Amino acid sequence: MKRRDLLKGSLALGAALAMPGRAFASVPAAPFSGTPRDGILADIAKRELARAGSAIWRHDIVGIADFGLHSAKPRFHFVNLERGEVQSYHVSHGQGSDPQHDGWLKQFSNTEGSNATSRGAYVTWEWYQGRYGTSVRLGGLDHTNEAALRRYIVMHHANYAEPDHLDRFGRLGRSNGCFAMGREQFQIALMNLSGGRLLFADSLGLEADGSIQPVPELAMIERQPLDLVGRPLSSAF
Repeated sequence: MKRRDLLKGSLALGAALAMPGRAFASVPAAPFSGTPRDGILADIAKRELARAGSAIWRHDIVGIADFGLHSAKPRFHFVNLERGEVQSYHVSHGQGSDPQHDGWLKQFSNTEGSNATSRGAYVTWEWYQGRYGTSVRLGGLDHTNEAALRRYIVMHHANYAEPDHLDRFGRLGRSNGCFAMGREQFQIALMNLSGGRLLFADSLGLEADGSIQPVPELAMIERQPLDLVGRPLSSAF
């Protein structure tokens, strides 16, 4: 993609200077022994790393945001291929993806001004100070999210993604399309998912037991069917 090459080239040099030498090497995947979902997420992480190719510089940890689950559930998965483990946290979706504000994502959009979440693969870039304090820039690698940079789609902390907000309302608040997390969880993302790693967002609906959450009412999403090992039958978006 021409735009991907342009975006990657504009920040690759600075990011490369900040990274240790081992960051450029692929990490051998360890076996996963957690929930049935963990193995499926590992397969998706490896598939998306292969699909992104040289756009991703660090292959040890992959973030997978599963917006097929309600925002009350931990649906932002840190897939550590080096250790063979998955840790899951909460993350908000965009208000344009959930106009009813019921906690379910109904649609994706890459359109500027939509305030919606975009599906697809992202590369995480550098930290910067923005409206919500320290944030992580993202570059969209698919035609479904290539506007991420000019839409200011980033990872950041937000009060509406804190556990007390969830306890009070039964759902997280909504972002303008960004990946918003509680302060403690965002610090984990800041330290473990920035600097040239892969973040993949889609509506998978994967429950911990490996079952698939049905698409919510009013949804305008064509969910890709998964095969027996959790890989979508088509990688096209």
